[in-house]
Amino acid sequence: MGNPAHPLPTPSTQAGREGLAALLARPSRAVVALDFDGTLADIVPDPEQSRAHPHVVPALSALAPRVAAVAVITGRPARTAVRYGGFAGVAGLDHLVVLGHYGAERWDAATGSVHAPAQDPGVEAVRAELPAVLAEAGADSGTWIEEKGRAVAVHTRRAADPQAAFEALRAPLAGLAARHGLIVEPGRLVLELRPSGMDKGVALEEYVKETGAETVLYAGDDLGDLAAYAAVEKLRTRGIAGLLVCSGTEVPELAERADLLLPGPAAVADLLHTLARRLTQG
Repeated sequence: MGNPAHPLPTPSTQAGREGLAALLARPSRAVVALDFDGTLADIVPDPEQSRAHPHVVPALSALAPRVAAVAVITGRPARTAVRYGGFAGVAGLDHLVVLGHYGAERWDAATGSVHAPAQDPGVEAVRAELPAVLAEAGADSGTWIEEKGRAVAVHTRRAADPQAAFEALRAPLAGLAARHGLIVEPGRLVLELRPSGMDKGVALEEYVKETGAETVLYAGDDLGDLAAYAAVEKLRTRGIAGLLVCSGTEVPELAERADLLLPGPAAVADLLHTLARRLTQG
């Protein structure tokens, strides 16, 4: 798993350095929160083939017992993230939680159960109308729909011109979502239609409050993680130390606000492993 001699990287900002120092000084009061796709798992053409980087679960199982809590916050259904992450039944991950659908669902490793609210009827209506909307917008055959249970996503990564297809679909999908009381969450060549009221920032703030954490590390890679970044920045004004980690540099809006830039999921796994090693050494 990673390089056992891998050095602990230094955040580029004073706030980030203070967040890292607080985590190392008081790990029992720290929450480590992580996005899944692009952060713990490499981005792949077919989201159904996404899997956590091989070093992630060993790193998390080494780190989790040494901090207050570890949470994976994702737009995926909670059980899907658990399955693709390989998180169930792993020693050391007893207190891991997966907050799926931006916090609308919660899976607890201790019980293996998922708690979730009722389905939003707008999602079913959007699901039924979406093929016609895509056809009217002239979407090519490389554009495809991903079913996400409490949300539905349109991917353009396989289109002839992925970015042009993405831009062309923004307005019609925003109109479709608005007609049914949903919002559109943009990502890297994906537009997700989902209920409003929950985002990664809300989920993160609520979880930090629940745990009583004094420090929070959050790692993400895409536009959907901006809300979590904003939550950490707000928590800092309340005296809670924070460390913002960006996995990759494909989303400048995120990279510019990060305290620590890492090249991708393998480096995130190295960071988690190195933190665990440092905390084990005391």
